[in-house]
Amino acid sequence: MQEFRTIDDFYKRQESLGYIVTAPGDSNTNIGRFNVFRREMFYNKHTPYNRRDFYKICLLIGEGTLYYANKGIEINKDALLFFNPLIPYAWETKSEKQSGYCCLFTEDFITMDKVLSDSPFFKIGADPIFFLDQSQVNVISEIFEKMLLEISGEYRYKYDLLRNYVALIVHEALKMKPADSYFKYANASSRITSLFLELLERQFPVDSANYTLKLKTANDFALSLSVHVNHLNRAVKEITGRTTTWHITDRIMKEAQLLLRNTDWSIADIAWSLGFEYPSYFNNQFKKHAGKTPLNYRK
Repeated sequence: MQEFRTIDDFYKRQESLGYIVTAPGDSNTNIGRFNVFRREMFYNKHTPYNRRDFYKICLLIGEGTLYYANKGIEINKDALLFFNPLIPYAWETKSEKQSGYCCLFTEDFITMDKVLSDSPFFKIGADPIFFLDQSQVNVISEIFEKMLLEISGEYRYKYDLLRNYVALIVHEALKMKPADSYFKYANASSRITSLFLELLERQFPVDSANYTLKLKTANDFALSLSVHVNHLNRAVKEITGRTTTWHITDRIMKEAQLLLRNTDWSIADIAWSLGFEYPSYFNNQFKKHAGKTPLNYRK
């Protein structure tokens, strides 16, 4: 199965299958950074376990299993799902009939709206799943139908209106109680370790001096995976024989060596891009790891 991790990968895959998923609109709008569609048009029976770089909200009608961080949940009735780009997930279909709606968008789409940017559903550690009764399904479906109508229109401020529709879904979810029937994997330590290493690796390569790592500590990764940091540390140590911090430091230092060899970035820029607030901290850590200072290594 072809994976899609970025919003552009998603569009390319659907277009290769004959679907038109980008919408015409104002040339001053960031077209394609928001989209909405009926789920039955193109859903995958099984999606690979990975992290995407976009947010996603789905009204899911159909049975299946959602694997989320180190947990899983059986979806056996209509549900509203919120997906955070920092947390990997996968979907396994259990019933032939699958329908509903999905909208997807990048972070810059929600930062302009305080309700959305402050929403707990787009924060690490949030409960992402809400089971719905029929009246709630009707309300959410109506909002999605309005999005579908608007995305193909020519209204000058349609993306502002679409943002408001997303906020309406968030408000409806705030009234609901999240699902609490998660189950743990039998091989939880292996799964957590695999997810941790995957999240770690996906931060690389660093390709811009203006970028800085978002996940730098064991606690950062634990929050992203919705587990306690002690649980993460125990799992990683059990499976790999190394500590979580060792893996993080080792990968960052390997990236530092690549950047020192292959770029002309300043030491300060490299330090910043790798999550070090002060170059002196980076210098000390690098010397401890490589046996020489970054400047000497570059020479």
